[in-house]
Amino acid sequence: MPAKIIDGNKIAKSILEDIKHKVKNMKQKPGLALVMVGNNPASEVYVNFKEKDSKEAGFYCERYNLDNDTGEMDLLKLINELNQKPEIHGVLVQLPLPKHIDERLITNSILPQKDVDGFTPVSLGRLLCEDTIMAPATAMACIHLIESTGTKIEGKNAVVVGRSNIVGKPAAMMLLEKNATVTVCHSRTKNISEFTKKADILVVAVGKPKLITKEMIKEGAIVIDVGINRVGDKLVGDVDFESVKEVAGFITPVPGGVGPMTRAMLMENTLKAMELGRKFSQ
Repeated sequence: MPAKIIDGNKIAKSILEDIKHKVKNMKQKPGLALVMVGNNPASEVYVNFKEKDSKEAGFYCERYNLDNDTGEMDLLKLINELNQKPEIHGVLVQLPLPKHIDERLITNSILPQKDVDGFTPVSLGRLLCEDTIMAPATAMACIHLIESTGTKIEGKNAVVVGRSNIVGKPAAMMLLEKNATVTVCHSRTKNISEFTKKADILVVAVGKPKLITKEMIKEGAIVIDVGINRVGDKLVGDVDFESVKEVAGFITPVPGGVGPMTRAMLMENTLKAMELGRKFSQ
């Protein structure tokens, strides 16, 4: 029996409607600043979607499109200004940045209470200590999509393929916090299929088109495909969707799975950031 498709678009739309309802009667609206450096076409698409989502949710939104040759100090100056702006509750700097800019330095300069991406050392450290302020949005999206199936995470074997600070590690920590038994695989893991075939829950985030095939999946598993890869004129995931859906119990499509949910989680984080801002200002 083919897998049930986890419709990220539908779930994200429901979350955004709920946020819109909460924001509607607020005197002060959640404020989000979107910063993009350079003219990366993919980044332009992502930022356009984030701007659209924030406006549809009723947020106050400021967008900054900076030239590709913008200096590191100029970018830091802008972030410092946004950190101090009371009407801005969340600051999001679109990655990747041009090579002459230190991404870690820029990310670390965002105040933790305005870090809606959840990328700062404070945010990641608190996630590790199960004292989360702001979790990375894509990892949050993965957990929401898993839970949308009605499956209880506790006690399940979960395998995360990928160990980035943005998705792999935080997703593993969040699954562990929900009492799954978690294995993390990566580029140095030998015989990855030995691990993936035991996974009740499989999260794949490595950026390699169709890396995970039908033979690597446990029957009935939940498969969350974070990858977005352009192959010719098509977008495909890290999972071979057509073959894997014949074995899995649930699977996310690409596009239309994790992507829209990540943006919804960014909006949730921005709403949370406004509440945090009030606490810090007291």
